Amino acid sequence: MLKDQTMSVVFDGSPLKAMQSSHSHTPQAALSGQELSQEIKSFISGVDTIQGRKLSVREHARCAVRLLRSVPACRGAVLEHLRGVYDEHVSAFLHNLETEGDANSAVSSNLEDIIQEVHGVLSEFIRLNPRAWAPLVSAWAVDLLGQLSSKHAGRRVAPHSSSLNELLQLWMSCAATRSLMEAYSQCLAAMLAWCPDACVDALLDTSVQHSPHFDWVVAHIGSAFPGTIISRVLACGLKDFCSHGAKDQGLVVMGVEKGSRVPKIGSVVGILGHLAAHHSDSIRKELLRMFQESLSPSSPLSPTSSSTSWESSPQLRRAAVPFLLQLAAMSPNLFGAVSAELVELLRPPVLLQLQALLQGLPREELDNMLGLAVHLISQSPSGGARVLRFLADTATPASVIISGPTPSPHEGVREGCDRLLQMLLLHLHKLVYNRSDGVEGNPHHPASSQPQTVIPFLEELQTHVGELCAETLRLERKRHLWLHQLLCLLSVYGGPSVATEALCQLLTQARNPEELALAWQLHTTLSSCMAGLIPAAVARCVAQIHTHTLGPRQLRQLLLNLAAAIQSQDEERRGALGAQSTMAVQVGSAVSGHLHDFGPLLLHGDPSVSHAAVRLLSVSPLPRTSSPAHLLLLSRAAVTHFFLALRRRGEGGKGGRDGGQAGEAVNCSVLLLSRFAAYSPLTLKAVLQQLVEGSLHKGNADLFGGQIADMSGAPVAAPPVSPDLGASLLDINCRFGTTVNFSGSVWSVFHAGVIGKGLKVRTDTPLPDPSGVIQNIQTLLAVIVQCCSSSGLNGSRPPSDPDEPPPINAEAAKVIAVTLVENVCPDVANGELSWPPEEHARTTVERDIHIRRCFEAHPVLFALLQVVAAGRPALCYCSAVLRGLLATLLAHWESSREALSTDSPWHLQASCLLVSCMGEGQLLPPVLANVHEAFPHLTPFEVRLLLLAVWEYVRGNGPMPQKFVFSSEKGLFCRDFSRDGDVARYVAPIHSVLHKNIDRLGHLCWRFQL
Repeated sequence: MLKDQTMSVVFDGSPLKAMQSSHSHTPQAALSGQELSQEIKSFISGVDTIQGRKLSVREHARCAVRLLRSVPACRGAVLEHLRGVYDEHVSAFLHNLETEGDANSAVSSNLEDIIQEVHGVLSEFIRLNPRAWAPLVSAWAVDLLGQLSSKHAGRRVAPHSSSLNELLQLWMSCAATRSLMEAYSQCLAAMLAWCPDACVDALLDTSVQHSPHFDWVVAHIGSAFPGTIISRVLACGLKDFCSHGAKDQGLVVMGVEKGSRVPKIGSVVGILGHLAAHHSDSIRKELLRMFQESLSPSSPLSPTSSSTSWESSPQLRRAAVPFLLQLAAMSPNLFGAVSAELVELLRPPVLLQLQALLQGLPREELDNMLGLAVHLISQSPSGGARVLRFLADTATPASVIISGPTPSPHEGVREGCDRLLQMLLLHLHKLVYNRSDGVEGNPHHPASSQPQTVIPFLEELQTHVGELCAETLRLERKRHLWLHQLLCLLSVYGGPSVATEALCQLLTQARNPEELALAWQLHTTLSSCMAGLIPAAVARCVAQIHTHTLGPRQLRQLLLNLAAAIQSQDEERRGALGAQSTMAVQVGSAVSGHLHDFGPLLLHGDPSVSHAAVRLLSVSPLPRTSSPAHLLLLSRAAVTHFFLALRRRGEGGKGGRDGGQAGEAVNCSVLLLSRFAAYSPLTLKAVLQQLVEGSLHKGNADLFGGQIADMSGAPVAAPPVSPDLGASLLDINCRFGTTVNFSGSVWSVFHAGVIGKGLKVRTDTPLPDPSGVIQNIQTLLAVIVQCCSSSGLNGSRPPSDPDEPPPINAEAAKVIAVTLVENVCPDVANGELSWPPEEHARTTVERDIHIRRCFEAHPVLFALLQVVAAGRPALCYCSAVLRGLLATLLAHWESSREALSTDSPWHLQASCLLVSCMGEGQLLPPVLANVHEAFPHLTPFEVRLLLLAVWEYVRGNGPMPQKFVFSSEKGLFCRDFSRDGDVARYVAPIHSVLHKNIDRLGHLCWRFQL
């Protein structure tokens, strides 16, 4: 065939003359006719016509070169002869490698210069007349490369055909094959402008004939001409794929094993894989172009298109999509290069075209294609989250509102994606649950000897657990079921770490009970194969709290969800046993182990977070054992939150916003404090002490109608409105020194500054809301009473009548009494229980005034005294405070010149409350305990007489706790006044006052009968 082509070429002498004159490397002149005839005879016969001996390989080859240069019409015969020369050089080159000899052996040194000379001649011919020489030389070079590659493919030093890089390194180090490659590249570069198809077709025809040993040539040429080679390689592979698979005019059966029956597709994968290192962008564009062209309707051929183009064949266009699927299945790199943009291309118009293309396929072939697509998705190393979102969005029914600008897909397209998604979930289920078979059955078998199968799709989704949980919680019909199933598979695949993160994300992001139920469903599915999942999830949530990775809104939602989970235990107590109630017990147990971690959230700056925290802690079970340090920190945080909640409730009531939430926070705080107090004697004492101290603290005094008092107990005026001028003595003395002249004197005068800043500015302190103050005092008393009446603490018993309030625990009341004395009068010794004569009160005047000022600044003290009085005999430990307050009241009524006691309202109220508390605490007998009822109707002097009678009785009958006896019937300590002697002598002043004011006190006489 090569000779026929040679005879058909018309010889033109003008290029030959120019070429001969331009050959600088050819020193000999043009041959004469006789010499030319001798050269032809020697070339044909292989014998030197002058000397009569046989020509050596080198001499014969040089003769051929001379003929090629002088008689181009002989080029067919010369090129045919040079095939043997090249083959002999390649054989010698490979033999030297096999014998571990030097590549530059004798044969190489004898023929390499001949090869270089042939290359120079052909290169010059192609440069001067490419249209005549380029097609001929390109066909010869590529055919010879194919023959050499196939012939020597089985040599020991030749790498496997799949190792393109090693093959390239081997053949490009050989001078013969390198020369052929450079000649073909020159021809292709010259023919690209006017006839690229002929050159590329010869390359691909040889590739089909000598594949896969010839793939290294195509790969190397493709690196030099990627735009041309990539498209032609894909077209050639498509034709070969269709011809091998199209039996009886039917499309191919798509299976993963298909590549073994199609010889060319493996070569296409190898070539494109080699080119992908430097030309991945070109490959990606060409693959996407082939996909788009296969879906677009057929169009008439353009003048530039080839008659053999695959776009013009309907059969090839239908086979393009299966071909691309098979190509992607055989090369993950090629699939990864196009998967990202392929998802972006799959818009509704393209999906409709794809559906129309696949509708004509038989059922079996369509199933095989879907199976291959599922296999590709599961093995996709990147872009899995994008593919999943596309499938879920497209398969979602039209009745569901999809976020984003994506229009509703066609019903057929939706059903197809629905089916694909179901097949993907089933395939992943098989992969996940079958990947560890054989390892679990034999416990003595080391796990490292059988590594578990890696699923790239799930590996990539492990970094998108949070997004997957957020999409699942949208609760869209069918969509959230798919995603929840995938979340379960991902948790099983990833192990406890991924499962813990998924459960933690669901607990953090769920916004209502329906969404929170998805967390219970996930736990139910995973609990059969994973233990300790809930404690690990709670620990992970705590770790997120410590690292501040959650915002206030997420943190609040997490705490509320945990509280809702624990509160579901009530259903279990009612008999509704189930997975949810069982999980609630586990959540409560896990949270109870981290109470010291949730405690600081009570003081969070965001009110909603602190409210959620107190709600969680108020329903969480307390741990069986806990360190005292943690208990004290928790109690302090709970008490501080209680006062903050009271303040927020008052502010919410004024502003009209969040009043309900603030009230709920107060109720939860009360419940939390009562549960803490019932936990142990340590927490009871800590909570009561901090409640009393907090109510008297200057920052909380206004909540209970009090005023900020200084160390002496006197109210402190508000800070001045005028700014501090910040006078500097240095500046004053600088100015002072310049105005007075002390020259010649030994004295120095300095200015000592001005003392004070003038008169204090009077500011009107805002009066607190009376209703708010009363509500706060009632709330404080309620929590204190609940703490003091907790059952099972030091002898307190529930009352016999369930309608009666539980009795106040004596020890708890004693804690309040001692704390109250320490805060009101710190210098009082605990042993000061007995009262001295009234005239001796002048020795403690300063301390008594301080006590009275404390009661004036803190009205809540009287309410606290009433609680102490109810827990008899705790009021005995307040003896010093009672004595100091009574002494100041006696002094006031003695010095008062008012007409009636009602003209001193505070002192009248204090006197009534004081006597009432002493009567409740049984420091006074009933006769004396009722005298406060007559105070509003008396003069100041008469009030003093009655209070003096009270003083004398307490002095004569000291308030000692030993005088109280526990009554098992009442569950209280009671005092038997019959043992204290005659009370009549203390009642005489009372009867005298009654007789004097019988007109106003007649209705009270029965209250003072002995």
